[in-house]
Amino acid sequence: MSAEESLQRAEQLLERLDEARARLETTEDPEAALQILGELSEIAKEVESEIQRAKREAEADADEEH
Repeated sequence: MSAEESLQRAEQLLERLDEARARLETTEDPEAALQILGELSEIAKEVESEIQRAKREAEADADEEH
């Protein structure tokens, strides 16, 4: 996966994060809120992973150019 693809994936995950956050703001059900918080946590971890992958790919590409 290229750095660009990882960044695109991170952007998609950020959209999911925003959607889940919006659901959290509108729910009054404590159980649903806990489920959404868990979802937010997992998405955030995926975003961080994609950003790290993109960083590694960009660094590898830069090393290949030198």
